[in-house]
Amino acid sequence: MTRLPGTTTRARVCGRELCYRALTVEDPDGVRVAAQDWSVPGESRREPISVLFLHGFSQSHGAWLNQVASSLATDFRLVTFDLRGHGESDKPAEPHFYREPERWAGEVAAVIDQLEIERPLVVAWSYAGRVILDYLGVHGDGALAGLVMVNASSRADPEVLGPAGQYLRRMTDPDPATSAQATRDLLQACVARPLPQQEFEYMLGYNMKVPAGVRANLVGRPTQYGAVLRSVRVPTLVVHGARDPINLPAMAAYTASEIPGARVSLYDEDAHMPFWESAQRFNAELAQFARTASSRAAR
Repeated sequence: MTRLPGTTTRARVCGRELCYRALTVEDPDGVRVAAQDWSVPGESRREPISVLFLHGFSQSHGAWLNQVASSLATDFRLVTFDLRGHGESDKPAEPHFYREPERWAGEVAAVIDQLEIERPLVVAWSYAGRVILDYLGVHGDGALAGLVMVNASSRADPEVLGPAGQYLRRMTDPDPATSAQATRDLLQACVARPLPQQEFEYMLGYNMKVPAGVRANLVGRPTQYGAVLRSVRVPTLVVHGARDPINLPAMAAYTASEIPGARVSLYDEDAHMPFWESAQRFNAELAQFARTASSRAAR
């Protein structure tokens, strides 16, 4: 297969100059998702491994700005995409498009296959922990080089959920004013230190692209991932902000305890977005882990 050409897109976001190939992937159930390949035009990657980023609830690929605008994009092939219902992807209203694990599994598999991402390292943040676990439950980890779970959801018991989870429920309110305020509250809870206004408005913009009805369809579906977690055999890094009021550090401890050989990296001063608040540390740690996973996958 020949890699899809895509459309070269350039933009300036929060002071960063961005360039990527905009691509469209069609899921098995007909949902079209917007994907972005951040390979630097005209430059060869220094590392053979690719990194696939999955964003969280009501977010978009824009959450990975501090990664795609960094030197990671010259060392690795970076790919992002907007989950169904988010960003520039299709937003079907019917609940079944979001409630069935097989649809999420098919979406991740379609992105990997259609964009020809060979043995990627998958970075799953927040709600995307559930998405990648849906994928692993259907397809296993044979097509992956490794896994990075970032403040990622893997269960829904009260002991692993923090008080800021109330904002996610209020974001599903059909009243626009209520859901908009809840979105602002959630963004403030995502960080331990206040965001600069430009960054806050940037995040608010892509969060508000997700309809309240889509958000409602995401909430409350069953979380029975214990067996899936125990089946993972690829190298796994569990990253978590210690000050996260959404998914408590107990979530990371549980995830790591269930995945054989998983390692935990705790960010003591960060909340739900350590990849944003401590981007330099996160990027360096991700690069090192990607090289380790690549070496193991090549054996």
